[in-house]
Amino acid sequence: MKGAYILIIRVGANITINIGALGPIEFLRGFYAYVGSAMGERGSSTLENRVLRHLLPSTVKRFHWHVDYLLAHEETLIDRVYLVPTSEKVECLLAKEIQKKSDSMIKNFGCSDCSCESHLFHVKKLDSLFRK
Repeated sequence: MKGAYILIIRVGANITINIGALGPIEFLRGFYAYVGSAMGERGSSTLENRVLRHLLPSTVKRFHWHVDYLLAHEETLIDRVYLVPTSEKVECLLAKEIQKKSDSMIKNFGCSDCSCESHLFHVKKLDSLFRK
């Protein structure tokens, strides 16, 4: 299955993490919405397998994406996952909609292959993502 996904990541305390080439970044306590895509038809690049990879403990995978560094920290936890099965590329559309409802973003996070400002957005209260 192809598509996009949204990881809701809970950060339990204010932390600073070295995010690969982005360097040290401060993450505020609260929730983050990370938007990703998986447009492969088989193997590790399918929607199911991409999300399953994010759910694996960081001790059993190589760090490849910015989000791998975030998920490896002891203060972070994937709270929930939303799958968007589609053959259309909707990752950037989702990111732009979430950005409108977020409190802030981590600039250049998860968007090195597109022109978006970010694919990781901070919200103090999770309910704010779901308001109309």
